[in-house]
Amino acid sequence: MMGAVHEGQVVRIGTRGSALARWQSEWVADRLRAAHPGLVVELVEIRTRGDRDRNSPLAQIAGGTGLFTKEIQRALLERSVEIAVHSLKDLPTQGPDALTLGAVPEREAPGDALIAPRHRTLDALPAGASVGTGSLRRKAMLRHARPDLVVVDIRGNVETRLARATTGELDAVVLAESGLHRLGLDGHITDRLGPPRFLPAVGQGALGIECRRDDDATIALLSPLDHPPTRRAVLAERACLAALEGGCMVPLAAWGRDLGHEGEDEDRLALDVSVFDPDGRERLDCSRTGPRSDPSSLGLLVAEALRSSGADRLLHLARQAPPPRATDG
Repeated sequence: MMGAVHEGQVVRIGTRGSALARWQSEWVADRLRAAHPGLVVELVEIRTRGDRDRNSPLAQIAGGTGLFTKEIQRALLERSVEIAVHSLKDLPTQGPDALTLGAVPEREAPGDALIAPRHRTLDALPAGASVGTGSLRRKAMLRHARPDLVVVDIRGNVETRLARATTGELDAVVLAESGLHRLGLDGHITDRLGPPRFLPAVGQGALGIECRRDDDATIALLSPLDHPPTRRAVLAERACLAALEGGCMVPLAAWGRDLGHEGEDEDRLALDVSVFDPDGRERLDCSRTGPRSDPSSLGLLVAEALRSSGADRLLHLARQAPPPRATDG
């Protein structure tokens, strides 16, 4: 660590105001306090554009890029806060050069979860059952697996979306397993939708702790929170997404993992990526491994393989698809 923490030193964390965002930021704050006794960590709530517009489909709001991150990044650049805590799946792969990922803590379960109180599993849902999600990736995967379902666009925080299923308004909803677990709501999960049939969003289940690139003191404070196997896995995923110019609003799914961390191969990193057309009729898959020392090259390798198989055409269809009507809260 560069320099000792003096008693009463203050570090401010920029966070969204949702229950999940505050949980994640409090989790980071607790670990900073434990790693650096005497450090005072404060949370600064920042409303993002995605928080202010709760009705429009995500892809319809300014193209859906950086909806939950830009205002917090601006606070970092303006030195209103020293740290920003993001759900890594929300963080665009191209950000301000002055900012860096100071730490990527160990990843939670990366997969999706189905909440279907009556029918329980995805395969048990009857034809015509209504399933809610606000994610283009989840919509495409659901339509690919079950084209007979009615996929409904929904918005809102975790609790609001969960209630659409628990009250019976919809037959099911799909949410990130990690978010439900962090909020103590995983008892509502009736079916886990995970690899290899269902791949997560890039960075899903992981936190991205951002700070200013020139802030050596804060980078040092964050060092104990970094989990290198998770960082390697998500860097491979993000490199592939960036190479395909996908952004976070296309039906692309990725699952990276450090095989050495899993006890399979000490020097290898694995990456599986799927790309869909918006309606889920077509799916392209690619799986590769590479040296764990170079996650970005693995991501580029997978991107090139997908591109040669026609991924650009599917992603172009996704970008050209009209956004869904903003009828769901």
